[in-house]
Amino acid sequence: CFSPKEWFALVKDMTRGRPLSVILLFFAPLVLGNLFQQLYSMADTLIVGRFVGVGALAGVGSTGSLSFLVLGFVSGVCSGYSIPVAQYFGAGNHQRMRRCVGNAVLQGAVIAALLTTVTVAGARQVLTWMDTPPDILEDAYLYIVIVFGGIPATMLYNFLSGVLRALGDSRTPLFFLVAAAILNVVLDLVFILCCGMGVAGAAWATILSQGVSGLLCLVYIWKKVPLLHLGREDLGWDGEEQRRLALMGIPMALQFSITAVGTIIIQAAVNALGSGVVAAVTAGTKVQNLLMSPLETMGITMATYCGQNLGAERVDRVRAGLRASMKVCFLYCALACLVSCLWGGPFSRLFLTGEDTGVMVAQAARFLAVNGIFCPSLGLLLVLRNSIQGLGFGLPAMMAGVFELVARSAVAFCLVGPLGYLAICLANPAAWLAADALLAAVWFRELPGLLRRYPVDPGRPLY
Repeated sequence: CFSPKEWFALVKDMTRGRPLSVILLFFAPLVLGNLFQQLYSMADTLIVGRFVGVGALAGVGSTGSLSFLVLGFVSGVCSGYSIPVAQYFGAGNHQRMRRCVGNAVLQGAVIAALLTTVTVAGARQVLTWMDTPPDILEDAYLYIVIVFGGIPATMLYNFLSGVLRALGDSRTPLFFLVAAAILNVVLDLVFILCCGMGVAGAAWATILSQGVSGLLCLVYIWKKVPLLHLGREDLGWDGEEQRRLALMGIPMALQFSITAVGTIIIQAAVNALGSGVVAAVTAGTKVQNLLMSPLETMGITMATYCGQNLGAERVDRVRAGLRASMKVCFLYCALACLVSCLWGGPFSRLFLTGEDTGVMVAQAARFLAVNGIFCPSLGLLLVLRNSIQGLGFGLPAMMAGVFELVARSAVAFCLVGPLGYLAICLANPAAWLAADALLAAVWFRELPGLLRRYPVDPGRPLY
C-alpha cells in the first residue's frame, strides 16, 4: 500500500514544468487507455460481425448514435464533475476538493438512477422513431436495452477515473481499462461462441467489463489514495457545490447529447438507405473512432491541464499549453489522414462478411477517406472545447454541440436526397467545421478577460 507521500509521486502537478512535456506525460497513458476503451466496442463489432452475421452487426451498429446520446450524457456529466476537482487541486484546497467529490457522488447517483429508468423504458420506441430496419430491430433493441441497464456501472468507472485524472493520475485508469478490455474480449467469445447469446452476449460482456473496471478504481482509491478518503462531512449536501457541479456537469452532458441528436438524425438517414449501408457505416465508424481516439485523448488532457492551471492562476501556461497541444494534434492528423485514405478499406473488411462484402468495404473506405481529410478540424474542435471547459466555460461548449446538431441536420434534410451516400460521408466534417467557428470565436473573446483577471507576472518563469 502506498503511503500518502509515495502516492503523491504518482500524481502529476500540471502547474509546473514545460507545458509540452507535462501534457505528453499525462497524455501517453491516457491515449493507451482510450485505445483499449475502443476495444470494448470493436470487440463487440468484430465478433458479432464475424460470428453472428451482418444483420446482427447492423443491429448493433444502428444503436451507436442512441448509445452515444445516453452514454455521452453520462460521460459529459462525469467530465464536468472532474473540472472543479482539478481546479481545487491546482489551488491546493484539498478539503474543498473532497467536499466537491462527495457532492458529486450524491448528484451522480440520482442522475444514474433516473437515466437508467427512462432509457430502459423508452429504448424500443426511440428505435422505432429512428426508422430502424425491421430485419435488425430486435437485435438492436436487445443490445441497447442491456447497455442502458448497465448505466450505473458505466457512470461508476467514468466518475472515478475522471477524479483520478483531475489529480493528474492518468496511469491508474489505464491499468484497469487494460484488464477490462481483455475481460471484455474473453466474455464476448464465451457468451457468443460458447453460450450462443448473440448480440445480448456482446452487450453483457461490455457492461460486466465496465463494472469490473469501476470496482477496481473504487478499491484502488479506498486502499491507496488517502487524499480522496471521504468523511461524513464530505458527503453532506452542500448547495453551493451542488450548483457548481450542475453548472459544469449538465452543460457538458447536454453538449454530448446534443451532438448525439445530430448523429441520430444522420443514423435515420443511413437506416433509410438499407441494412447494407448501415453495416458499412458501422464498420467505417469503428475504424474512425480508433484512429481519432488520440485526438479525443488530447482534448481530455487539456481539460485537466487547463483546470489545474486556472486553479493555480497560471493563464500564461494555459495559453502555452494550447499551442503545444495543437501542434501535436496537427502532426497526428497528417498520419491519421494517410491511414484513412490508404488503408481504410482493409481495416473495414475486418468487420464485414457476406455476399455484398466488396460493396460494403468500398462504402466504408469512402466514408473513412472523406472524414480523414477533415480530421484536423476535429482535432481543433476537441482541444478547444475541452480547454474552454477546463477553464469553467460550460455553456459555450454546449453551444458548440448545438452548432454540430444544426450542421448534421442540414446535411440529413438537404443533401442526402441529391447526394445520397456522399452526404453521409460529409455529415461529420460539416459538424466539426461549424463547431470550430464558434469555439475559436469564444477562445479569442475570453482569453483577454482571463489575462486581465489573472495577470501574468513578467518575473515569473513559465515553468
